[in-house]
Amino acid sequence: MNDWITAATADGPMRVYVARPPEPARRAVVVLQEAFGVNEHIQDIARRFAARGFLALAPDLFHRNGVGTLGYDQHAEAMPLIGAIGADAITMDVRAVLDHLAAGEGIPTGRTAVVGFCFGGRAAFTAATAIPGLAATVVFYGPGIAAGPHAVLDRAKSIAAPMLLHVGAEDPTIPAEQIAAIEAALRDAGADFEQHVYEGAGHAFACDARPHMYRTGPAAEAWGRTHAFLDRHLGDS
Repeated sequence: MNDWITAATADGPMRVYVARPPEPARRAVVVLQEAFGVNEHIQDIARRFAARGFLALAPDLFHRNGVGTLGYDQHAEAMPLIGAIGADAITMDVRAVLDHLAAGEGIPTGRTAVVGFCFGGRAAFTAATAIPGLAATVVFYGPGIAAGPHAVLDRAKSIAAPMLLHVGAEDPTIPAEQIAAIEAALRDAGADFEQHVYEGAGHAFACDARPHMYRTGPAAEAWGRTHAFLDRHLGDS
């Protein structure tokens, strides 16, 4: 069962796409959008998680500007929108979803993972630095973690949840020096993490809605690792 709900934030109501598994869920995933909003691809990812027994929620992180979604050909329009969403706003929105899960669904933060893609990867990393008690965090090719106006690498010592990161070796938005900086910061912080770099893959290599960027082998490997990681830290049902 799939539907939209509304969660309250200090900045006003936020729409959240909800995908429910066939049986009542005891674990949840917060799915954080790419730069293009909670589009059909992000909704489909939520449904895939639901098919694996997760209650999956994808908050509309564009709720402050009312944009909704953009097409994949609207990259120029998307950049200022995601550039306006800083750490405090991300933390507020993810907390709102976690509060709903705890109060409305009976699923505590300790049974919830955050998984983000592209801009949502940066958002997932940010949430992990600010919200204690998460079960796990997965970052798919998140630019802006190590450099840029909203970089949060200096907060790595605050990360308590296990973290899995996927990045393409040919991703121009996350160059090799940033990959190395993330690796070093997490290692120095004593974080429980894995970072995997996929040869022959660029940005958005796991997005099958963008065939020219999608790479079947690396995507399958990243998803396999993600499913195993989440089952390990949240249980398999």
